[in-house]
Amino acid sequence: MSTGERSTTPLVRTLVRYAVLLAGLALLVPGVLGGRPANADSWPPPSPSPTPSPARPADTGAFGVRLLEAPVNRVDDPRARIYIVDHVNPGTTFRRKFLVSSTSPRPHVVTIYAAAAAIRRDAFIFAAGHTSNELSSWINVDKPKLRLPPHGQAVVEATISVPKEASEGERYAVIWTQMKSPKAQANENVSLVNRVGIRVYLDVGPGGEPPSNFKVNRVVPERTESGLPEIVADVTNTGKRALDLSGELWLDHGPGSLRAGPFPVDEGTTLAPGNRGSVTVRLDERLPNGPWKFRLKLRSGETEHTTTGDVTFPATRGTFGLPATLSAPLPLALLSTGALGVVGVSVLGFVGLRRFRARP
Repeated sequence: MSTGERSTTPLVRTLVRYAVLLAGLALLVPGVLGGRPANADSWPPPSPSPTPSPARPADTGAFGVRLLEAPVNRVDDPRARIYIVDHVNPGTTFRRKFLVSSTSPRPHVVTIYAAAAAIRRDAFIFAAGHTSNELSSWINVDKPKLRLPPHGQAVVEATISVPKEASEGERYAVIWTQMKSPKAQANENVSLVNRVGIRVYLDVGPGGEPPSNFKVNRVVPERTESGLPEIVADVTNTGKRALDLSGELWLDHGPGSLRAGPFPVDEGTTLAPGNRGSVTVRLDERLPNGPWKFRLKLRSGETEHTTTGDVTFPATRGTFGLPATLSAPLPLALLSTGALGVVGVSVLGFVGLRRFRARP
């Protein structure tokens, strides 16, 4: 063997070792060069979204409404099972059926109408009474007034007619079912009004469905004045449709290897496109301060994201702790490019050495 051959052999072995090491790293780090993503979700599937609570008239019993139809392209969207959520082109007319039911032992006259709604301060806001807006003026029902017998029910159909000249954008309304309680005395001028409704989220515009998406900006641990630990997540709606956020939180790797959860996210946060707001998870006061590893799963319809990280709750009531350290998988493009680049250098170096050794 020549002197040149003996001097290059250790270098070849070193390059091969680096290539093997990087290949092992790619197998150990999920989401790199194939395999399961680092944020892949292994937790139980989400439970169905709750249905709206029925209203209760003055006498015993209750009444409520339930949507009976959803668009074919939204069969897997839990929001579309309780709300009218759709995207249509200008000039479109479509219909939705819903069930009005009563468990009262007495007959009742029910009024059904559409009224205005809006998204303000991270919440879906209902207008007072019969206040109208553009979307509610497009909605008509085939039974604006009906008489429900004791323990009765009826199917009502709403028709939504979008004008051809309608501008692009998402609009909000509510289809209300309203029942007045009977007056206690004939000379009384006050009666209790109960109403329950179905929200309407209608986006108008040419083409297909606008995207829905959101981003979790930060997660902050807090302790309430009453001593309850809670998690507050700051979220931005980065899509083109409104979001109704729900979800769950799990805690793991706590003191003494404790685990806890799932804890439900407080529902009621609705974000308009481009808006930023917060969601809260209230936890058990018996939980130690930490440190903990957490997994926060948030969803709106079929859009779902999971955020993980490390968090420690403050000990003092009425205070908040340091923002959680969020876990982030290594960038796939960067890591895979680096790994392939080093492997490529190793291969090229090895080929070059082989050529050097082959020279006479």
